[in-house]
Amino acid sequence: MRPSSFLLTGAAKLLVGAFPRWMGCAPESTQRIYFANHTSHIDTVAIWAALPIRLRNTTHPVAAKDYWGGGVRSYIATKMLRAVLIDRSRSDPNANPLAPLIEMLKLGESLIIFPEGTRGSSAVPGQFKSGLYHLATQFPNAQLVPVYLENLHRSLPKGAVLPIPMTCTVRFGAPMQLAAEETKEAFLERARAEVIKLAGNVKA
Repeated sequence: MRPSSFLLTGAAKLLVGAFPRWMGCAPESTQRIYFANHTSHIDTVAIWAALPIRLRNTTHPVAAKDYWGGGVRSYIATKMLRAVLIDRSRSDPNANPLAPLIEMLKLGESLIIFPEGTRGSSAVPGQFKSGLYHLATQFPNAQLVPVYLENLHRSLPKGAVLPIPMTCTVRFGAPMQLAAEETKEAFLERARAEVIKLAGNVKA
C-alpha cells in the first residue's frame, strides 16, 4: 500500500472513527462482495479503513467515474483506494457497466459496492438496483457480506462539503448467497433487509 493510503485511512479514523464491528463474520481472506447503505462520499473510505490491512490489499471499492474520474478525486480513487470506476452515464450504450467489476472478480479480488447506486439521505437504504444480483449470479462462490454504516448520514450528509467529526461504526453482517431459483426482486429485497437488520432500531 502507498504511504498516502495510510494517511487517508488514518484521516478517516480520526474524523469519523470507522470502527469495525464484525457481527456476523470474521475478517477472513476469502473473496467477498461487501454491500452497504450509501449516504455520503466518505462511505467508501470508511468501509475500506475498517478492513484490516491484509484485506485492503485485495479489496476494491466501486466508485462512479463521473464523480471520482478526474483531478484529485481520481488520484484518491485509483491510486490510494485502488477503486474500480464504473460509467453510470452509459456513454457507450452497448457496454456492460459491470464489466470492470466482473474482470476484478475473475482475478479473485473482493469488492465494496453500494447497491442503491446513488447516495440517499435516510439512515436506512433505499431500493437496491440489479447490479448486486447479476454479480451474485455470475460469482456464486463469492460471499455477499452486508454492511451498515452507522452515523455517516449525519457526519457527511448529502450536500455537505466537510465531515462533522463523530463516532461512526461499520457493522459487518453474516454472509449471504443467492438461493436456488430465487428471483431478482426477492433477492434484492432480502439483501436490503440484511443491511437494515444491521441498523438495529435506527430511525429512517
